[in-house]
Amino acid sequence: MIEVKELRGESRARLIERLGELKKEQFNLRFQRATGQLEGTARVREVRRDIARVQTVLREKARPAMG
Repeated sequence: MIEVKELRGESRARLIERLGELKKEQFNLRFQRATGQLEGTARVREVRRDIARVQTVLREKARPAMG
């Protein structure tokens, strides 16, 4: 699981890179599940939530600061 504090400290470019990595992993996990090769199904849920965390932080960074 990725910590949100850790994500907020990263640059936008690194977050986009990390999002790509997570989406590739999600694809591979779904493929393994479809072919019956996936052993630990908990990782599918974990990756899905990590993707959501990264997307949330990206949206926060894109939003203009209110102050």
